[in-house]
Amino acid sequence: MRIDLEPDEWWWGGAVADGTLMPFGAAPHRRDLATNAGLVGDPTAGANQSAPLLVSSHGRYVWSDEPFTFAFDGEGGLEVEGDVALRQAQGALGGAQGAEERAQGTLGDAFRAAARDHFPASGTTPAELMFTAPQYNTWIEMPYAPTQEGVLAYAQGVLDAGFPPGLLMIDDRWSEDYGDWRFDPTRFADPAAMITQLHAWGFAVMLWVVPFVSPDSENSRTAATRGWLVREPDGRPAVREWWNGFSTVLDLTNPDAVGWLRRELDALRTTYGVDGCKLDAGDLRDYRPTDVTYAGTGPGTPTKQSEAWARLAAEYPYNELRACWKAGGQPLAQRLHDKPPTWGADGLGSLIPEVLAQGLIGHPYGCPDMVGGGELGGFLGGDPLDAELFVRWAQCSVLMPMVQFSLAPWRVLDAEHLAAVTEAVALRQRLLPELLALVEHASRAGEPVLRPLAYHHPGFEQVRDEFLLGEDLLVAPVLEPGVARQHVTFPPGRWVADDGAVVEGSAERDVPVDLSSLPWWRRAA
Repeated sequence: MRIDLEPDEWWWGGAVADGTLMPFGAAPHRRDLATNAGLVGDPTAGANQSAPLLVSSHGRYVWSDEPFTFAFDGEGGLEVEGDVALRQAQGALGGAQGAEERAQGTLGDAFRAAARDHFPASGTTPAELMFTAPQYNTWIEMPYAPTQEGVLAYAQGVLDAGFPPGLLMIDDRWSEDYGDWRFDPTRFADPAAMITQLHAWGFAVMLWVVPFVSPDSENSRTAATRGWLVREPDGRPAVREWWNGFSTVLDLTNPDAVGWLRRELDALRTTYGVDGCKLDAGDLRDYRPTDVTYAGTGPGTPTKQSEAWARLAAEYPYNELRACWKAGGQPLAQRLHDKPPTWGADGLGSLIPEVLAQGLIGHPYGCPDMVGGGELGGFLGGDPLDAELFVRWAQCSVLMPMVQFSLAPWRVLDAEHLAAVTEAVALRQRLLPELLALVEHASRAGEPVLRPLAYHHPGFEQVRDEFLLGEDLLVAPVLEPGVARQHVTFPPGRWVADDGAVVEGSAERDVPVDLSSLPWWRRAA
């Protein structure tokens, strides 16, 4: 199908990894949603959430129940390959529909219509604690080596620094092997006592889980015998390379395989008091159209596996996904892929456009990766910590649906920079009732918590470094180093700053900022 773009029409959707390229329309861009592969050499293929949805600033949207390929040619055309429908917010487009009628819709109209018809809100949210306090993760502090003593010391550090207790995730290698969902006794001598203490301090506890099973293990042999693994066309268990080596892969479309994993996870809850799981991986790149699975074989095999991973996650109020196919409107915490500790479009500059992209494919409960970056390699080279970057990352994150720390600010920052981070967290706590109201609204109406300005204000499609929290709070975090004045675009309305200063929109202003500044305004009634 060829779609001719209307004048000043812009599009979002497809893959969250393309967020920094959105809105689409001016430049060539191609994405195959069946494999989540973009342009040749795209390193982000499959790294995050994706959905068979494109939404337009003119109230149009493209939807399919199956993955499709789309390509903007940069010259006013959009080619879509697959069994897709092009619809207007008011109904299906027909050849007799006039241009004047077509132009009446907005980005918000398009999204609401798509959500209503294709991925209605579930009426539930992830666990409330995932929003009411920062989340904490052991990954950067204890990479591949969490221990009972280390976890308790990390949690004690949270409290000693005056940060509120919240969700604490114990990341990779809490177990002895992949596919062995039991605490490593050499690292965790008494996990039940550890979790009891964490609960007493006010923390909930999640464990990191992947759908991989180490090939030379008893569990892998058992799973292979019972038909619970993804298989090659010749019947052998598929062994796939991922970021931690080579493993066999659970067939997530097989109810018996998922039942086995569910029993293992539930045993962790009943035996030790674990509250939930961070379900990592589930990427489309880990599967092949030729794989033999319970659900069959063919082009839809990768997306079916990823979708099944999300269904399992949705069974637990405490959950986190980093990769997902479809599942819009479900009570799923969706984290951005691991970011390097850098300024610019790969690091800090990617947070706003990618969390906005999450919301516009149906995932309102976004988490902008760990404050300061969650890509471990960025912390292993011996480079000094960029304290200003850490502060700006925290400020950018605290008014998003979720905020997550790993690298401990109380350990790595001096007093001035730590105070700026603490102030940002305090602002989140102050605005928490409004944030929770938006989370509740998302669970009922499906609308994003974080929204681009164009969602409510046509003509502001190119503003990519600001966001609306709901309809009434405008947030413009500082995203570049050494900034003394922040350029801010104000949509129509009367916008009141925290200090009472008023800006009448539409307008552009240069706002003075210092290290502690997180510029935000409230729309006056």
